[in-house]
Amino acid sequence: MEDDESIREIEMYTLESMNFKVRGFEDGTTFFKALSEKHPDLVILDLMLPDEDGSDILKKLRSNSSTEELPVIIASAKTAEYDKVKNLDSGADDYLTKPFGMMEMVSRVKAVLRRTNHKKEDKIEKDGIKILLKRHEVYVNGQEIELTLKEYGLLKLLITHPGTVFSREEIMDQIWETGFYGETRTVDVHVRTLRQKLGEAGSHIETVRGVGYRYHEGN
Repeated sequence: MEDDESIREIEMYTLESMNFKVRGFEDGTTFFKALSEKHPDLVILDLMLPDEDGSDILKKLRSNSSTEELPVIIASAKTAEYDKVKNLDSGADDYLTKPFGMMEMVSRVKAVLRRTNHKKEDKIEKDGIKILLKRHEVYVNGQEIELTLKEYGLLKLLITHPGTVFSREEIMDQIWETGFYGETRTVDVHVRTLRQKLGEAGSHIETVRGVGYRYHEGN
């Protein structure tokens, strides 16, 4: 987020030239509208925006379970140590003081992404569904749900391969014990109960008629 159009455009151009996919926003209102549709991998946030202070936006991100770990780099002309400490303590992952070089910005972005990607290896998060892999816990919109071992395995298989259609036989081979020769109807039953437990998020598990099931990302 950057309200100065010229600065915003050069930042976007630089990041795009380094093969990052980028969207720019001039204020918090347009940013949060886009955020409700899709979460980015990282946010570069100016503190002085026309409609809302960047520090308040940071606090909102950190107080929401779906964005509490979203990487945020502050990019601000505020150079006082107080401002840096305040925002870093509020959850910013890094602080860039204006004016800064574009290659320094790219380097900071890459460094923050490297750090946060290590954290992501322990969890899967899509469409309001969060799976904590080491704990075998599943949350939907911040609420924990109880899944059986097979339901958990089924969700993990589908959500880690979005768009891939798995036949019932393929699902049984990967989720059920080696040598299990039960009816493929068993898969349908588990998909049905999994959808029910996921609530509205269960609509992301789609039936491909005559073939099997797949996970569909987004709306």
